[in-house]
Amino acid sequence: MPRQTTFRTRQDVDRSWHHMDADGQILGRMATAIATVLMGKHRADYTPHVDCGDFVVVTNAEKIVLTGRKAEQRMVQSYSGYPGGLRERPVGDVLAKHPERVVENAVRRMLPKSRLGRQMMSKLKVYAGTDHPHHAQQPAAMAV
Repeated sequence: MPRQTTFRTRQDVDRSWHHMDADGQILGRMATAIATVLMGKHRADYTPHVDCGDFVVVTNAEKIVLTGRKAEQRMVQSYSGYPGGLRERPVGDVLAKHPERVVENAVRRMLPKSRLGRQMMSKLKVYAGTDHPHHAQQPAAMAV
């Protein structure tokens, strides 16, 4: 008798909360681990077309590490929509002012580029300091 592959539905998913301390973490390796949890690929019941991932809370985003000379050489682009409105800034400058954006962009680029990816991104909570308002959810510690 052949076995059927079981697919999860949106109602079947049990979400848990994870906490990652970004102090001293390398940005790319940390973003890969976070994207895996947001997609749900760490679970045995992963279903590609369903958002079956967990919530992730990242603290100490201001203390992430960029290896090599990426802080000066890698650029962050923003476009205003007007002709000549393309701005480029080094990642180091953006990290100094808005460290949350650097982590969010790194994770966003590792997720699917669709409605499903945007749903997954909404489960990521990034904070520059050590405090976060999600203590009531009792997030489990997550390591890279």
